[in-house]
Amino acid sequence: MINYKPVDPRKSPRFSGIKTFMRLPHVKTTEGIDFAIIGVPCDEGASFRTGQRSGPEAIRSVSALLRPHNPILDVSIFEYCSGVDYGDLPVVPGYIEDCYKKIEASLFPLVAAGVIPILLGGDHSVTLPELRAVAKKHGPVALIQFDSHTDTQDEYFGRRYNHGTPFRRAVEEKLLLVDRSIQVGMRGSIFSPDALEEARTLGFDVITTDQARDMGSDNLIRRIRDRVGDTNLFVSFDIDFVDPAYAPGTGTPEVGGFTSAEAIHLVRGLNGLNLVGCDVVEVLPEYDPAGITALLASNIVYEFISILALNKKNTNV
Repeated sequence: MINYKPVDPRKSPRFSGIKTFMRLPHVKTTEGIDFAIIGVPCDEGASFRTGQRSGPEAIRSVSALLRPHNPILDVSIFEYCSGVDYGDLPVVPGYIEDCYKKIEASLFPLVAAGVIPILLGGDHSVTLPELRAVAKKHGPVALIQFDSHTDTQDEYFGRRYNHGTPFRRAVEEKLLLVDRSIQVGMRGSIFSPDALEEARTLGFDVITTDQARDMGSDNLIRRIRDRVGDTNLFVSFDIDFVDPAYAPGTGTPEVGGFTSAEAIHLVRGLNGLNLVGCDVVEVLPEYDPAGITALLASNIVYEFISILALNKKNTNV
């Protein structure tokens, strides 16, 4: 049986070789793998700063620091999982709806084969075609969205597709089990007094940053897990969920957010849930001179992979 795993940095230095995620082999296959790391270099939906198309490259570059054993979750990933860096999905610069078609069409064969996609954005608009591909295989899924914005606007600049609208479109297209979905981390100024209530009216459980702090991390994790239950789950992690002191490299930063440690703790709290796909979006390297945003994003991805391995480990017990 094929078991794809990273290069051992004790035998090959981290600065050498092609920059794949965690130094996994770059193989375009659906055979013999549990997960695939997939870049989505699209920022056609960004409304302020652009450059998120370079996010996948930056995340991959710093991920060489990651090691195969997760000591907190106590799992050696590649004893239980096989994974590859599949490369990037095709996009059409300047044409967001054409990008959506290519992303969905290129992603679906992996999802259909039972591979769990772990996607590196790109701005948050790319989650919509990802969900379209996932729903073709699994039907509507639960969503956990870590973000400082709900991304449920109806339109921006008279356009229905951009990084502020994907989850309204996802509800309209019946891609989500919205009564099992939750948005966590909303904060900052908003366009109107009812902006958060609009997301709740769509069916989401919406937890602001202030509410999350008041309830504490353990109660928040419990709230998330109770909401999702045992349904198929997609997790979308917008890096602006984290305070810009820890993640400055993003398109629409909001102060007063979570620390890196808090974010990782929350993601680890999702272990055991039925994860069928996830993404990390809105990393913008131009505003990340020390690479700390990309480093955090790579560690969030690492925790997602660790959860997949831990789920398999516990299934085999």
